Amino acid sequence: MNSRRDKKRANLRDVARAANVSVATVSRVLNSPAIVQQDTRLRVETAITELGFHPSAAARAINSGRSKIFGALIPSLDNDTFALTIEAIERRLGQFGFSLVVATTAEVPEQEVQRAKELLDIGVEGLFLPGISHEAALYDLLARRRVPAIAISYFDPGFSYPTIGYDNRKAARLALDHLFELGHQRIAVVHGPKIHNDRTRERIAGASEHRKDVALTFLETELSVAGGATVVAQAMAEKWSFDAYLCVSDVLAFGVLFELQRYGVAVPDVVSVIGIHDLPSSQMTTPRLSTVHLPAEEMGQHAAEALAQWVEDDVVPDAVCFECKLVARETTARKTAVTNSKSASTAPKHPTKDA
Repeated sequence: MNSRRDKKRANLRDVARAANVSVATVSRVLNSPAIVQQDTRLRVETAITELGFHPSAAARAINSGRSKIFGALIPSLDNDTFALTIEAIERRLGQFGFSLVVATTAEVPEQEVQRAKELLDIGVEGLFLPGISHEAALYDLLARRRVPAIAISYFDPGFSYPTIGYDNRKAARLALDHLFELGHQRIAVVHGPKIHNDRTRERIAGASEHRKDVALTFLETELSVAGGATVVAQAMAEKWSFDAYLCVSDVLAFGVLFELQRYGVAVPDVVSVIGIHDLPSSQMTTPRLSTVHLPAEEMGQHAAEALAQWVEDDVVPDAVCFECKLVARETTARKTAVTNSKSASTAPKHPTKDA
């Protein structure tokens, strides 16, 4: 089978030649058919069908100055943390006639700036950014190009760009209060890298500043299921004493839960586990994961609509904070005097606050 195309893709000039009209007339049929005489329009439409012509989005953008494309910068596609939001954004943008291009940054500042430049170079008309902590070079780029941008998953009404997201500190406080009310006093706070992630920093701050009557140990690991499992393996090796794990992401909580189970530690009879986000899979674990619900889909839909209206109608959106709420399921329970020879409470030992 010959993999080469038999002929080149038909273009605007091919259609004009076949219909015996000018290129400008073909353009009018494509963009404003109502102003073209019926017989001329039918000739052009027939030529388009016979030639299999499809208008080029790039050419249309050059002619109109509009790409109808937005961009989104996200740290990674390795887990479901951003999946719900991105899907909701894309679905809502489609209702406004916009498309979405996603670029990953690995939370590397230089890479994020480069990805943003690449998106702007293909003509995106607006950007979605995760949080507000970004390099000055990124904000300078947006200012020079005069591109609207919305920070998602974060709320700061005083920030220079609109923020549409959650109170991340409150999310952590809800989780911590739940554990405290169940009688837990020695709590490991498991989080991903915080240097370039303001959502993580806010959740850490929410936990550390909220309660002074519990012993908190902050453990940093990679933001993945494997990262959560690594924390438990370290706790077991060091014989650290925890009666609960507060994970600032469900992804980490999955790893903590699976590794505790691998060690034979009963959850929640011996150790409680809680996450933050309420990913769909949090209802599929055994036992089902307690968590703090973040309305990711609702936030994504609102952010998409806000950016579309900003671009179309020049209406700068207001900052919006969506409410998070505790979802208590089966991985948290009231602390009892039960001990387990395989649990982290064997030979109690207290790690440093930032182990």
